[in-house]
Amino acid sequence: MLGGIGSLFAQENTTTKALNFSGYAEAYYLYDFNNPIGNTRPNFIYSHNRNNEVNVNLAFFKAAYGTTNTRANLALATGTYMNANYSAEPGVAKNIYEANVGIKISKKHDLWIDAGVFSSHLGFESAVGKDNWTLTRSLFAENSPYFETGAKVSYTSPSGRWFLSGLVLNGWQRIQRVEGNSLPAFGHQVTFKPTDKLTLNSGSFIGSDKADSVRQMRYFHNFYAIYQASRQFGITVGFDIGAEQKAKGSSRYNTWYTPVLIARYSPTDKVAIAARGEYYNDKNGVIIATETAYGFRTFGYSMNVDYAILPNVVWRTELRNFSSKGALFGDRKGELEKSSPMAVTALAVSF
Repeated sequence: MLGGIGSLFAQENTTTKALNFSGYAEAYYLYDFNNPIGNTRPNFIYSHNRNNEVNVNLAFFKAAYGTTNTRANLALATGTYMNANYSAEPGVAKNIYEANVGIKISKKHDLWIDAGVFSSHLGFESAVGKDNWTLTRSLFAENSPYFETGAKVSYTSPSGRWFLSGLVLNGWQRIQRVEGNSLPAFGHQVTFKPTDKLTLNSGSFIGSDKADSVRQMRYFHNFYAIYQASRQFGITVGFDIGAEQKAKGSSRYNTWYTPVLIARYSPTDKVAIAARGEYYNDKNGVIIATETAYGFRTFGYSMNVDYAILPNVVWRTELRNFSSKGALFGDRKGELEKSSPMAVTALAVSF
């Protein structure tokens, strides 16, 4: 689930310099105490998903062009995040992190049409680690789109307190539409900042991620609130809920939902501490399929500490555990466990 609130509003601004270049790289080492065979984290984890090895989660180089009336972005990327999230895409599309163009369609208002590959409009977390309060992504983010492809109309109010967008998409985290699917997907986003301390966001997805012959409509809503009480302390609350038809044309639906709470405290400008609690309930396996009678019903807890070595360099460390109703997590012996504790450290550099 990519596209945090900070990057959302930054995208709407133009710059006096027409062409800008930037980059990002995040290396990490993770140890899963179950030490699973194959050294890959559970299949519902897409960021920082390699166990017991030094690797790159995400590294990209980006060119951004912006004038008063036009804008364009192109970013090519590599890393374990790209391998996991873009595995279904063909050829060179596997390395397209971002590729879009936009034009302003009103002289009086901040009204734009953009088309291409974007960060997702759903959720407060981004694939770019440094932009998130926690080192790893929440189950909330991992199991909804990180990116999307399509076209959108967006409007930012003169005060900057309202952002509204309507989208036509190729599908649920897709660059290329699913083979045999002729139905476009749709979405919306409304962001409201009643004060400088509070951000409220609503986003949706309506569509199908299957071929027309077995089409099951999916309806999904994402809500979050970010309250930055002071420079030192902030809290984020999120809730996702989705429903998908049990079969083509059915009036019955399988549902899933996930709440998440993150609190962050920064005692100094260089140090930040964050704690997270979350729960994911997908008993029918719409998003996360399991072979247990319980489906996927999992709690998650984490604690991380960040240290800003330089303004553009941050070192992060996190402890995290999943606890499930059923045994889901593989170990080195090939057996399944009900919990999945792990530790991870990462170094992120932006330029």
